[in-house]
Amino acid sequence: MKLSRKLMASALAVLMSVSVLAGCGSSDSSSASESTASKSETESKQDASSADDSQEDNKPADESKPDDSSSTFTIDTAAVEADLAEWNELSQTEITAAMGAGWNLGNQLEALSGSTPSETAWGNPVITKEMLELVKSQGFSTVRIPVTYLSTIGEGPDYTVDSAWLDRVEEVVKYALDSGLYAIINMHGDGYYSIRGSWLLCADDNQEEIRDKYSKVWGQIADRFKDYDEHLIFESMNEEFNGEYGDPDRAAYENINAYNQTFVDTVRQTGGNNGKRWLLLPGWNTDINFTVGDYGFAIPTDEHCESDSNRIMISVHFYDPYNFTIDENDSSIKTQWGKGAKRGKKDNWGQEAHVEKQMKALNDAFVSKGYPVVIGEMGCMDRSDKDAQSNEFRAYWYEYVCNQAKLNGAVPVIWDNGWNGKNALAFFDRHELTVSQPELVAAVIRAMTTEGDYEITAPVTAEAAA
Repeated sequence: MKLSRKLMASALAVLMSVSVLAGCGSSDSSSASESTASKSETESKQDASSADDSQEDNKPADESKPDDSSSTFTIDTAAVEADLAEWNELSQTEITAAMGAGWNLGNQLEALSGSTPSETAWGNPVITKEMLELVKSQGFSTVRIPVTYLSTIGEGPDYTVDSAWLDRVEEVVKYALDSGLYAIINMHGDGYYSIRGSWLLCADDNQEEIRDKYSKVWGQIADRFKDYDEHLIFESMNEEFNGEYGDPDRAAYENINAYNQTFVDTVRQTGGNNGKRWLLLPGWNTDINFTVGDYGFAIPTDEHCESDSNRIMISVHFYDPYNFTIDENDSSIKTQWGKGAKRGKKDNWGQEAHVEKQMKALNDAFVSKGYPVVIGEMGCMDRSDKDAQSNEFRAYWYEYVCNQAKLNGAVPVIWDNGWNGKNALAFFDRHELTVSQPELVAAVIRAMTTEGDYEITAPVTAEAAA
């Protein structure tokens, strides 16, 4: 989530005394000028410096609760020793249908205290199996589990990952799988230029060293999970780019392509079920335009794949239009969206036709050619403090975007950072284990379970746009 670093970093430094990281969503745009203009106002955080030199997703889930985490993890070993199911080979259409509606366990295993991963550092409670069971009970079929490594990685040449951290990641994966969910794990915050200790930096000069470290870290992750079945998917990285908004830098994009190739080769050669596992790969900053367009994205070769057909997926994020979805500047936010919205309360771009165009572009570029697409993050903030109809328009946005994703063969995965309140993105209250936004949950599940295309009723204001 792209936030104003100066505003949020100073506030959180006082409230929580923790470092924070932004790991959610770049806003894809209908034109470079629109996107760059909106981002330059409130997303300059990649270039700004803050006291803790870090980046954040959104407000912590509960600023009133202290960080009770530590770098030492105590896990129930029995929880990670269940029998592993036999592999079930799923085709492109089968895996897409099975993954259904997805949800992000955001601001947890990618949360940071300094440069150290700490799952409660941003205000969320310790992850429990009951939380994942609640998500499953509401109709979601997939959970994306963002994971950051940073200081848990030892020095070269071995770059050994702290076993306690891998144990905890594995335990949470088991929670998801045992709850009947598909699980996606990634390397989430190691590539941000605004993070102290980050190292997966596509514009730096030491690319040979970076690729060596990347290969050795992913080799350990993949080896740990090599016997897990098809319900587990690996995502190579998250929002990887040079930290500068605008058109991609070709040389840095080539380095991102090289990371993806290294990832595929490394994972495949760890053996077990990894030879046929679905692997999820992003382009430049997970931006739709920069992934489908002629900007340099290249799908890696997969010569070590043991399946008879493709086992590569494409990862993108969707937060359009920015001023409606994730802008936090009170002077520029929009509280409504779509054909029934009031003029002045909605943006002049990024409406229904834009959603249809972007989803079709993904289908044309990838789905139609045998590559499933996962929209790994998508969401829009709660503006009900400014507009009583905010959640009506949010529900309409979620349903419309998810429906268009489904119609075009893509898997939508909702971004949820655990925060309930002003500018909230949460669907659930993780402390109370309750559904905090039942209307939004219903909208997403309706979009994913209703057969074919259907008419989605848009909310209308008293002074609807003509």
